[in-house]
Amino acid sequence: MSRSALAVSRPSRDPHVPRYQGAEFCELPLPQTTEPWPKHKRLRDAAIEDYDASLRELRYRIGERPFVWPNRTMYFFADIHADADAWRRSLIASGGVRWLGHADDAYELTREGKRALFVIAGDCFDKGPSNLRLLRAIKILIDKGADVEILAGNHDLRTLVGLAYMGRKEPRFAHLFVRMGKKTMPLFEELRREYLEPDDASELSEAELHELLFPDERWFAEFPGEAEGLVPDKKIAKELKRIREKMVELPQKCEELGLSLAHIHRAAEKARELFLHPGGEFHWFFERMDVARRWGSFLLAHAGVDDVTAKLMARDGVFGLNTWFHRLLADDPFELYHGSVGNTFRTKYREIDHPFTEAGVRDMYEAGIYGIVHGHKNIRRGHRVLMREGLLNFEADCSVDVNTRRVEDIGGLGYATMVFRPDGVALGISADYPHVKVFEAERVFPLLTIA
Repeated sequence: MSRSALAVSRPSRDPHVPRYQGAEFCELPLPQTTEPWPKHKRLRDAAIEDYDASLRELRYRIGERPFVWPNRTMYFFADIHADADAWRRSLIASGGVRWLGHADDAYELTREGKRALFVIAGDCFDKGPSNLRLLRAIKILIDKGADVEILAGNHDLRTLVGLAYMGRKEPRFAHLFVRMGKKTMPLFEELRREYLEPDDASELSEAELHELLFPDERWFAEFPGEAEGLVPDKKIAKELKRIREKMVELPQKCEELGLSLAHIHRAAEKARELFLHPGGEFHWFFERMDVARRWGSFLLAHAGVDDVTAKLMARDGVFGLNTWFHRLLADDPFELYHGSVGNTFRTKYREIDHPFTEAGVRDMYEAGIYGIVHGHKNIRRGHRVLMREGLLNFEADCSVDVNTRRVEDIGGLGYATMVFRPDGVALGISADYPHVKVFEAERVFPLLTIA
């Protein structure tokens, strides 16, 4: 009997599972098996709500569109929320890096990673254990030569405008510092720990600081008129209520951290120096940020779209949307945060959000955009794919940072990435699902073009 006949056959490796390199530094098992995404039948989650759409629904509602799929790998990450360890695990899960040790910089790009686009789709700030460590870890990826796209998230912009307009008393600006809320206070604690002496505090009194940083009763009277026509009425009422709540929560969080308003104000001044000044250590983060990116027939964004932004993209493309974003960022952060551009990083398609109707769908089709890849929603069974109005939506698993997982009672550590491959396949990889989800575009789009 020949040697070959006696050889023990080995199971073949599933070609859709990424070649994880450095899995021993992931701390969690990485999925080794695959399943079709979506399955033939509609799936529902534990709350008996729709999870993935069915394959039949996708074919029926979007399948006739001439979908363009880029012939380049793209790694999509969202809502890392100040958790550098979740970031490391997500990078390893993507297959775009080869991890070599325990440090945040102990890795190199794989051959695929060197050619790929890494998209960080918003919300790097708040919730997690260390904002500054995560930002430094992202900068390491950039410095290693990766092509990195940073998109705006609501938490990122809330931090930026809160710092930029701290102390301004005009109706459009007076609430923006408080609007950052208690979730931003740990950032100031980090800044104090790393950059300031323990007794380094503002020289203003608590009363003076309260007057400087918090909106007064005149603001509550003037804000509805200032917001009328830009912010839906229901959202105005909600904003007023939420600001009053945050005015109570913020000092409580300071006390919990053992800090006074004087400590927070001094840390916020240091944050402005680090984030807003051209020579600041983290100035690069907001400097290179856009609100959206075109990826074939996909729009990449933090949250979604509305009718106004859809119409703009039909006329001026995604470039026009980003141009509008940067203009508002410089000139009118109030309109940026509350208007249609802000809807791109805030919407959850609720009644209080700017509407997205059939007219918006038609404009997206006119722009050649038939799908959106986004984050912004906490989901529990890994990434999901569904139809929203007439657009294909890939929703990223956004429950990766350790504190979100504790608050949402998910437990354990997290990681998540979506990999869009140049062969028309998308992979959904998450700590919260045991298999790699495999979306094969040709199963949905008979007119698929890879270019």
